[in-house]
Amino acid sequence: MPDITLTTLVVLCLAAAAAGWIDAVVGGGGLLLLPALLLGLPHVPAAQILGTNKAVAIVGTSGAAVTYARKAPVKVGTALRIGLAALVGSMTGAFFAAGISSEVLRPVIMVVLLAVAAFVMLRPQFGRSAEEGAAPRVTRARTVTAIVLVGGGIGLYDGLFGPGTGTFLVLALTAVLHLDLVTASATAKIVNVCTNGGALAMFAYQGNVMWQLAALMAVFNLAGGLLGARMALRKGSEFVRGVLLVVVFSLVAKLAFDQWQA
Repeated sequence: MPDITLTTLVVLCLAAAAAGWIDAVVGGGGLLLLPALLLGLPHVPAAQILGTNKAVAIVGTSGAAVTYARKAPVKVGTALRIGLAALVGSMTGAFFAAGISSEVLRPVIMVVLLAVAAFVMLRPQFGRSAEEGAAPRVTRARTVTAIVLVGGGIGLYDGLFGPGTGTFLVLALTAVLHLDLVTASATAKIVNVCTNGGALAMFAYQGNVMWQLAALMAVFNLAGGLLGARMALRKGSEFVRGVLLVVVFSLVAKLAFDQWQA
């Protein structure tokens, strides 16, 4: 573990818990956890920050995925197939990431997110179809689309750029597979376990994980993830929808700030 103050350690653990809660409900916990690590450990190499972030996040995500799988109507087989496609996509994106300018991507992603926020606000029934028993039948073609476009496409984005991947997964799964927002969050958690696991394996192989710090923060991340999953299951899609909008606008603000500083 790096030489850090007790205050910094407490802040990092609280950030891990909050990130686990956000990630479990609607995705996007990395928007809090990664900046907290970067600010709290300014002299640690970026690769070790990223590796430690993945080691922490996968614990909370796994706990949330198990909680959801027990109580939400998740098709685990479909989720795993999407996850494997996302794993391949993220590896491909990481391979080409050096040739992509984040300054070019940020404005595009901001526009997409604002469009998504407008759609969710103007369509209050979005993500409620399963609860009302009126969900259209999910055809084989839609399942293949989810695997290729949702898994591969968002996985590619994750490798290229990254911020908001969990949120994009929830939205895309809701739209393509006609899932309610709670089931989409549950499915997204399983996909995230697959992508985080692949990334963590690579970082660990390279020796870029601070295991002692990650283990401590992971306990808090797991607690936050379990609490978030249970709240989402108990409160339903309307609660998830509200958190989703907060996360989307937070992501837009962060991207705008990064673009302004660039």
